[in-house]
Amino acid sequence: QVQLVESGGGLVQAGGSLRLSCAASGRTFSSYDMGWFRQAPGKEREFVAAIRGSNGNPYYADSVKGRFAISRDSAKNTLYLQMNSLKFEDTAVYYCASRATRLVPSIRTDAYDYWGQGTQVTVSS
Repeated sequence: QVQLVESGGGLVQAGGSLRLSCAASGRTFSSYDMGWFRQAPGKEREFVAAIRGSNGNPYYADSVKGRFAISRDSAKNTLYLQMNSLKFEDTAVYYCASRATRLVPSIRTDAYDYWGQGTQVTVSS
């Protein structure tokens, strides 16, 4: 079992930066693919970024590529999402997710087994 706790959300002006954290507990960190998803009001939850547990290879949605960076700190068992050049459209609740590592991390929400409670990110224009 894996438990996930997000933190780092808040209010930021457009063009600013924010770093989200996801503290993971349970089994070995490297044995799980980790992902970030977000959900804006009235919209479906969508993929943002993921990192493969076995080798750390990152994957990004086109909408955030070049602006966001996913990383992990195995010693702290923590996942990060560095968000730069934030836009109003990035406003959403951001969720950390996890699943047993596979060949390629999934972009589908239903592929992940564990979820955090979410943290609100609001970008003012």
